[in-house]
Amino acid sequence: MRFAQGDLDAVRTGVSLMAVKPGRRQAIAHRHDEAEEVYVIVSGSGRIKLDDDIVEVGPMDAIRVAPTVTRALEGGPDGIEYLAVGQHHDGDGAIQPIEEFWP
Repeated sequence: MRFAQGDLDAVRTGVSLMAVKPGRRQAIAHRHDEAEEVYVIVSGSGRIKLDDDIVEVGPMDAIRVAPTVTRALEGGPDGIEYLAVGQHHDGDGAIQPIEEFWP
């Protein structure tokens, strides 16, 4: 994970570059109470779990994630790399162990 908010001197905007290895899932699922996010798949493919829905994603797909929706990604055969963009809210959100969210 690479978080660019500080490097950009951004006050309210968060930008992160994230990657998930082939055939692996993120270590945690998370949600936000206030922040809406948009994920843009840069390379690779995989799946994203949004609450109870699972969606196949690939290069240049953009996925809007509403506040309160718990989300996690899984890398496909070549892994997946994506940008996450959203408004930053200090202390916003919660994490959940991946085993509980995506058994």
